[in-house]
Amino acid sequence: MAPAPLALSLGDPAGIGPEIVLKAWRALSGSGPAFFVLGDAAFLETVASAEGPRIATISGPQEAAAVFGRALPVLHTPVAQPVHPGRPSPAAAPAIIEWIRSGARLALEGGASALVTAPIAKATLYGAGFRFPGHTEFLADLAPPRDAEARGPVMMIAGAELKVALVTIHEPLSAVPGLLTTAAIVNAGLVTAKALVRDFGIARPRIAVAGLNPHAGEGGALGREEIGIIAPAVAALLDHGVQATGPHAPDSLFHPAARARHDAVLCMYHDQALIPAKMLDFWGGVNVTLGLPIVRTSPDHGTAFDIAGRGIARADSLIAALRLAEAMAARRAA
Repeated sequence: MAPAPLALSLGDPAGIGPEIVLKAWRALSGSGPAFFVLGDAAFLETVASAEGPRIATISGPQEAAAVFGRALPVLHTPVAQPVHPGRPSPAAAPAIIEWIRSGARLALEGGASALVTAPIAKATLYGAGFRFPGHTEFLADLAPPRDAEARGPVMMIAGAELKVALVTIHEPLSAVPGLLTTAAIVNAGLVTAKALVRDFGIARPRIAVAGLNPHAGEGGALGREEIGIIAPAVAALLDHGVQATGPHAPDSLFHPAARARHDAVLCMYHDQALIPAKMLDFWGGVNVTLGLPIVRTSPDHGTAFDIAGRGIARADSLIAALRLAEAMAARRAA
């Protein structure tokens, strides 16, 4: 049997999501992977009038593959009010949330082989009852981890030269030291190691664990989190059979020779991970949610309201996210 198509949620329609979705379809319509969009078909028609692709409203994902080569398949759920590029509106929030929720459900039920999500702006959604810091946490609520050792999902940015996984995600920097625990680091390490095997085909993954403080704490002189929290987590990961090393000084983990010694870096906070990942591969990086029963990927950038509707947004990261989702889903199926 042919694999189910990918589901792609449109994200905030006032951002660059519609533009990059149409550009991704144009790039992949001849070769695949086939995908369908959860979004507002009528609005996509207005954007496509300038971009060129045809829009085909479908009643279910089973129709997507048959039309994908000639038109962009869309499962239509309309927004409540007209959309104006660059001007996000709370009126669109219920539809945005529903697109994500429906995509997760279809991926869980097998109607989609994976879920790919275009960017959202969380502030726009809060008035509609959205209570999550981002996609990762929302999807963990919609599709909870099933593995006994996985207490929560893990965010990874995967690029051609570097994979980074995060222990804390969308947290203020001032809160990070208080949120770090040995258990949280062990969970992130276990989830990352399993995903590297199952989703990326790395038989014996090597994980470098970053310290929190400059010079990994300098033996306690610059902070004791490495001694009291991170080093015990590394020891526990080794006991679980994970090839983990560290805690390493964060400023020495990302140069070429260091990257050759590991398959992923486990980072303690958001910018420690995303700054090197985006410097190395800004256009090709992919946001991956590890530890879920479904495959979920996303571009590693935001809504870019400032350039929405101008036709200049690049779809590279979304195309990479679609291709990676297809590869991950195929490995799981095998």
